[in-house]
Amino acid sequence: MTLKNIDRHKVLIANRGEIAMRVMGACRRLGLDFVCVCTREDRTSGHVRLARELAGDGAVYTITSYLDANELFSVADAAGATAVHPGYGFFAEDFRFARRVVRRDRPMEFIGPSWWVIRDLGDKINTKRIARSLNVPTVPGSDRPVYSEIEADEIASSLFEFQASQGIVDGVIMVKASAGGGGMGIEEVGDFNEFRSVFRRIRNYAKRNFGDEGVLIEQRIFDFNHLEVQVVSQRDGKHHVHFGTRNCSVQSTGKQKRIEVAPGFAPGVVPYTFDAAGVMDDITAHSLAMARETRYDNVGTWEWIITPRGEPFLMEVNTRIQVENGVSAVISRVKDRPVDIITEQIRLALGDELRYSQDDISFEGVGIEYRVVAENTDKRFTPCAGTITELGWTERDWLQVHTHVPQDAEYEIPMEYDPNLALAIVWGADLAEAKKRGLEFLDDLRLQGRVAGSTEEFHTNIEYLKAKTARLLEF
Repeated sequence: MTLKNIDRHKVLIANRGEIAMRVMGACRRLGLDFVCVCTREDRTSGHVRLARELAGDGAVYTITSYLDANELFSVADAAGATAVHPGYGFFAEDFRFARRVVRRDRPMEFIGPSWWVIRDLGDKINTKRIARSLNVPTVPGSDRPVYSEIEADEIASSLFEFQASQGIVDGVIMVKASAGGGGMGIEEVGDFNEFRSVFRRIRNYAKRNFGDEGVLIEQRIFDFNHLEVQVVSQRDGKHHVHFGTRNCSVQSTGKQKRIEVAPGFAPGVVPYTFDAAGVMDDITAHSLAMARETRYDNVGTWEWIITPRGEPFLMEVNTRIQVENGVSAVISRVKDRPVDIITEQIRLALGDELRYSQDDISFEGVGIEYRVVAENTDKRFTPCAGTITELGWTERDWLQVHTHVPQDAEYEIPMEYDPNLALAIVWGADLAEAKKRGLEFLDDLRLQGRVAGSTEEFHTNIEYLKAKTARLLEF
């Protein structure tokens, strides 16, 4: 597949690790040149090695920080890059960065939604307001930034009273930084007398980390499943499709995802007390309605809470590619052919047409994605510092493993970044086969390490992933 005017595009990959490697692969499939960046801590990362193998030493630029926009733009100018792919994290959902990419003296393409889309949907409160205007169900609570303690107290009091009227004995509300994301800037409160101090703390955290002290106050939904809808849109904002749902309910204590499953429910296999297929249809329809209303124009994810009674509530929209894009891709077909969502993201961001409709998309089987992480799951998922001495697995036709950890050399985990080591995507014809294959992969996975200067045990989350596999897609 090639793009129009392909010879004028070179992509700066402004990220690290496995996502940088997957973007490189997508660029190669599209016939695009690329350059990547790395910090001193990442000099042995697999993304640096792959860039050199695919494009030579000149494709790698050393920087001091992935969060220094000026450095990134200097690299882009030196390399003659015409587009920037932010990956996920770092600048991926920073509308100011995206705006700067396209408005600078030497403008480039931003591989993601347009900056105004990121701005409008990146704010949870504004997203809730848009959703409610379309009768899309949202979590009960505030729909605009709350700054005043008096107003915050009134909202919190009304939510506790509402939960009590619903027969909830120990009500809980969520206090969130409205500009936050990825589980950051969120606390739970179960006592109204503690609310004000939590509100102040989150407000200060939001101002310090996001430059906006707006706070969202919502009802806490218990025993929910966390589902997502993968949306892909053409750059003109007029054509939209979805690549199904996925279930991301297995999370750490810090609300960081650890296992994702596509599709999001298994009707007829897992006994639900509601119409699970109908719920998935509803949330995809709602997500596409919002995409049309906002003229969404690239890849994005609509995140949903589903209660044990099958009630859906929209949480937020992630205006970027997500870690779990691959588990949606593995079950998806476009005109009976496999699809890669990162490849779609790039070609659409550079102005290519969608070329297919929802009727051309079909789904086959069940996918499971495991996030293999160096962490102690028994101690609140504490990251484990150390050196990987062995990482290996048996290749299977139903398995994809994405990792920046070299398999032929020791690798010191840079604690400046998250301790994720690998993503494993397993496919099965149905949920039972996918779970069986998932356990087969985890049992076979060879992962060893040591803690620097200590006899302490090196921890990973492999046993945790095994234990959670048994009850996937259940409440």
